[in-house]
Amino acid sequence: MAPSHALGSPVDPDSPEDRLRRFATIWSRAVFPVTATSLTRAEVEEDLLPLARMLSDTLHARVFDPRSAHRIGAALVDAHCTDPEALSRTLGVIDAYLVLYCGADPAPPAPGEPAAEESRARCARLQHAFAAGYAQALRERTLAEQEAIARSTLQARTDAVNALHDTETRLRAVFEGAAIGIGIADLEGQVLEVNETLTRMFGGLENHVRGKKVTEWAHPEDRPHVWQLHRELIRGEREHFRVEKPFFRNDGTVLWTNLTVSLLRDAEGRPQYQLALLEDTTERRLLNLRLRYEATHDALTGLPNRTLFFERLEKALAIGGESRFGLCYLDLDGFKAVNDSLGHATGDRLLVEVADRLQSCATAPGEMVARLGGDEFVALITGTDTQHEVHELAARILAALHSPIRVDGREFSVRGSIGIVEGPARERTTAEVLRSADITMYRAKSAGGNRCETADPELDARAITRHGLTTALPAALERGEFFIEYQPLVHMGDGRVHGAEALVRWSHPTHGVLGPDQFIPLAEHTGLIVPLGRWVLQEAVRQARFWQEHHPADGPLRINVNLSPTQLHHPGLVTDTVAVLEGSGLAPGTLCLEVTESALIGADEGLLRPLRQLAELGVDIALDDFGTGYSNLANLRRLPVSVLKLDRSFTQGMQRLPVDPVDVKIVEGIVSLAHSLELAVTVEGVETGAQADQLRELGCDTAQGWYYARPGPPEHLHTLALADAT
Repeated sequence: MAPSHALGSPVDPDSPEDRLRRFATIWSRAVFPVTATSLTRAEVEEDLLPLARMLSDTLHARVFDPRSAHRIGAALVDAHCTDPEALSRTLGVIDAYLVLYCGADPAPPAPGEPAAEESRARCARLQHAFAAGYAQALRERTLAEQEAIARSTLQARTDAVNALHDTETRLRAVFEGAAIGIGIADLEGQVLEVNETLTRMFGGLENHVRGKKVTEWAHPEDRPHVWQLHRELIRGEREHFRVEKPFFRNDGTVLWTNLTVSLLRDAEGRPQYQLALLEDTTERRLLNLRLRYEATHDALTGLPNRTLFFERLEKALAIGGESRFGLCYLDLDGFKAVNDSLGHATGDRLLVEVADRLQSCATAPGEMVARLGGDEFVALITGTDTQHEVHELAARILAALHSPIRVDGREFSVRGSIGIVEGPARERTTAEVLRSADITMYRAKSAGGNRCETADPELDARAITRHGLTTALPAALERGEFFIEYQPLVHMGDGRVHGAEALVRWSHPTHGVLGPDQFIPLAEHTGLIVPLGRWVLQEAVRQARFWQEHHPADGPLRINVNLSPTQLHHPGLVTDTVAVLEGSGLAPGTLCLEVTESALIGADEGLLRPLRQLAELGVDIALDDFGTGYSNLANLRRLPVSVLKLDRSFTQGMQRLPVDPVDVKIVEGIVSLAHSLELAVTVEGVETGAQADQLRELGCDTAQGWYYARPGPPEHLHTLALADAT
């Protein structure tokens, strides 16, 4: 059937190249939808244009050779138009449009060119040749691809076999050469495979490992959950577990391991085998045990140290029920002298001997002895009857130390002070228990040593308060928490205010106003008494100068300031006193420094020299609390003092009538002695009028006490002075 035009009208008389391009366009539109290519349709058209030209040239050739169409069909396959539909559509395009666009022109054909009928005949033959070439090329391509696939499949199979062999070889090498033990067992626990490392870990005999049951490797130190985890794994309830587990080796020694057991499943996911990985941790465990021992035991004595003791004490205090504890805190008396005189080597050997004796005192269950450091030891006892047992333990310790200890050919008499703390568990923390024991031990040492004291909550509270005050002293001075009250000194002849004693007070933010007896000893112990005493001197001298400047009609008022023993030994005493006097403009004769008799007992010339220098400057020196220090009265002649302050203990008997004649004779003798040495006498603690009258008759010069006035602010003293003047 003759082809029809696509538009139903004759072809426009374009150039042959335009008609050829139009044919290639129609061809590309026909085959593009069924072509497996990443090219665009326009790019496919460009690829088909040379084939269209070859078809046109073959159609117009003088000698017609359809074999060129055979090659064009093969070329279409090479262009990846391999879908059978592409062949069908191409043949349709050739049949309908090749002659139409590439056939003879409407004008008469040139000589040698075929006529229209001939062109259609050639077109039919071209289609047959094209189809044959396409089919042959497609068949050859298909065969080539199948062969390639077959070769690839064979190569893949060969590669897979080789890879499997290589994998098995590598796994076997890993299995045999692994640094950890590896074993495989079935679900019944029968050991199927073990590597060389595992065999060596158990003693080197494979027959003692392979063929055994896993359950035969139970150990008394297995944790309770180990075999529960194993049963869960066998049932498929868990994929793996990891534990620390001990085993018995063939020779009976213990092998410690980090054990990891994993479940191996078959292709359907059912549990099939169990795989065990064992890391030998025996050496590491021994090292850790050794390090733990060194960390918890004293290197010198071998006793438990502070770390282990605190662990045991915390456990003892955490137990509930009727459990109790008892603790003996021991400090050797005078051990520092051994170290200082004979050296630390001798002291260390002495401590070792002491530790051995203490260890022999605590051998019952629930008892332990530890060294906290230096010459401090502690013994701990737990149970339900520690009230009696802890005192028995303390007695055994003191008895054990009673016998002399021989070290390096010398005999040492060792004594100790013990603080005992006992009570029910769960009531106190470790820090509270140790603090109470420490306080109690120092109480035993203060009582003379070589004894034990039992903790007392009230005494502990006082000691804690003292410690708190001690630590708060420096900041209190900086914050200005101290102030001074003044107690009048009254002239017994005319009853006028002669001066005042400066008495320091501490306005504590928590404890309120504290008297000097509550903090002066603490300041002495810490050395803060020197700056505190300097501040008291400055304030007292400043106040005395203020009285002189603003109330000159009252006459100069003497100001008495107390000096502590520590201040007496301070090298800056004289320079500090002179600087304060010069800075204020107060005359030295207005100042009186009070020194206790006990501070000057046995004083050498070096201690007396600063007092002599101050006395030479005009400062009065008063011997405070006279009569309490049991000093030789002849010493008064060598002391640079000008005033004796008679202690209140001599005058207390005069508060009631009738007065004890012995008290009168003692006071009369002291006053007579003082006056013979040209010393003035001041009496402390005057509280009644009868007492004041009696002391006046005995010749006392000045007095102070509540009968006249209690200590108060400086304004109160000025008021008293005005009242006396009127």
